[in-house]
Amino acid sequence: MADTTIRGEDWYGRDLEKVEYTRVAWVDVDMTEISSTSAVFTECSFTNVRFNVSKHTESAFINCTFSRCNFFDASFTRCKLTGSVFDGCSFDLVDVAAGDWSFVGLAGAKLSGTTFHGVKLREADLNRARCDGATFSGCDLSGAWMERADFTGADLRGSDLSSLDPLTAQLKGAVVDARQAAVLVGSLGLTVLPE
Repeated sequence: MADTTIRGEDWYGRDLEKVEYTRVAWVDVDMTEISSTSAVFTECSFTNVRFNVSKHTESAFINCTFSRCNFFDASFTRCKLTGSVFDGCSFDLVDVAAGDWSFVGLAGAKLSGTTFHGVKLREADLNRARCDGATFSGCDLSGAWMERADFTGADLRGSDLSSLDPLTAQLKGAVVDARQAAVLVGSLGLTVLPE
């Protein structure tokens, strides 16, 4: 439940440094090209907010909800988004480097072409997520839910795939390393023996 609502405002290009917001609702706000550094958003909601070409560094969005938001070409570097939920959002060209995205809700999200590098995604909900052509390199996906997720042509090298069931996810053309291949084969009940 929001304590404050910010509606229809133009926040284009604002620099949000070391600010803190708790239980604030942003509705129809233009946050294109904003930059946030060490900003903290707790239990906030964002509805139809444009985050296009925004840059976030060491900021936190804790238990926030994002509905119908546009993140075109947005970047998140060492950010914390634990427990946040995304619904009907656009993620074209999003780049995420390091940070903690554990317990995020991305069920059904269209993450095609996005890049996640060295991100903690423990117990993230990626059920039915469309991750074709995406990059998840060196990510911690332990305990993540990935039923019916589409990783066609995705680069998954170096990520923890222990929770990925190759029988329920689409993996055609996905790139994995030898260690991951052994994990996936093991999850099919097969045993790999040295030659």
